[in-house]
Amino acid sequence: MKILVLSFYYKPDLSAGSFRSSGLIEQLKIYKDIEVEVVTTLPNRYSTYSSDAKQHEIDGSVDIHRVALPSHNSGMLDQIRAFLTFYRQAFQLTKNKDYDVVFATSSRLFTAFLGARIAKKKNLPLYLDIRDIFVDTIKDVLSPKITWFVKPIFSVVERYTFSKAKRINLVSKGFKEYFQSRYKGLNYSWYTNGIDDEFLNVNATMGKRNDTSSIKTVLYAGNIGEGQGLHILVPALAKRLEGEVQFRIIGDGGRRDTLQKQLKKVPNVKLLPPISRNELIQEYLQADVLFLHLNDYPAFKKVLPSKIFEYSALGKPIWAGVAGYAAEFLDQEVNNSAVFYPGNLDEAEAVFRNLVYENHERNEFKIKFARKNIMAEMAMDIIDVGKNDG
Repeated sequence: MKILVLSFYYKPDLSAGSFRSSGLIEQLKIYKDIEVEVVTTLPNRYSTYSSDAKQHEIDGSVDIHRVALPSHNSGMLDQIRAFLTFYRQAFQLTKNKDYDVVFATSSRLFTAFLGARIAKKKNLPLYLDIRDIFVDTIKDVLSPKITWFVKPIFSVVERYTFSKAKRINLVSKGFKEYFQSRYKGLNYSWYTNGIDDEFLNVNATMGKRNDTSSIKTVLYAGNIGEGQGLHILVPALAKRLEGEVQFRIIGDGGRRDTLQKQLKKVPNVKLLPPISRNELIQEYLQADVLFLHLNDYPAFKKVLPSKIFEYSALGKPIWAGVAGYAAEFLDQEVNNSAVFYPGNLDEAEAVFRNLVYENHERNEFKIKFARKNIMAEMAMDIIDVGKNDG
């Protein structure tokens, strides 16, 4: 059997999509009778972070093609240009090749649409892995004028894409109502995000335990965009907790410059560029508290950030400004996590003071959400779709 995997991000890029697709490929490699062709991009998640990668690479039974994209930042026009390049090159790379099933993992709908187009052209079963609800999100992050124009277009694209899928995996159960109310009768699965081995292998009781220090180190690592809303909350929150908390924010994104400007008179926040995962683990171990925040948009009440799994594996106290399904998940699954409503300064400060500065192994959580186990089940599911439709 030959599987075509489409993922806009893939190792060594730094993103949830990259870590997820890379984990899946590792599980597919176990099968001796399975060939995999990956069509992805050269590392491009952050303009401030680069890592060497070959445009064409063969890794055992996996044939990897990385498309070079035009230089871009996080603006919408830049992203459209980048995707169009990926779209055209993906069609060219797969043009005269035979596969048994197409798998596409997508957060912004476009890669899923690409998968639908290739699957239709080649008359193949399509397995979609959906990490976000793009059509639901754009109304929150774009201006009303732009949303009025583009949402009907993207809704048509979404309907076309999902109608072509043999199976649709949703990474968050918060997506369930949106999809099942619109696309009845489709075959859904629920393989969520998970914890990679790099984090499972870290002893959570190691690292700094700063109980006696008057100033606590609070770490955020990840994207700095409109969706995270750090520019809305962190400057005022840090100012309020000056003398008690030192923030370290590691990452890049469309709102980094805005945040940086707002931090000019906030001495207890250090803004750092993206770093490798090995370096990041060391940062985690030196922190007292791990911080997470999503903007106060209705669409974000359905998501389950992959960062929750990474943070939880490290055993540190978690301070999270989230609502909806993510808040429920933390409350039910992650001990010593303090949740406040996004953007609410008073509540953020109040729950912060309830944190216990101790590291916990969270062994049950790590076993339940090990990425390797989740991706092993998903790999079998994808193979099953290919066999039953072959």
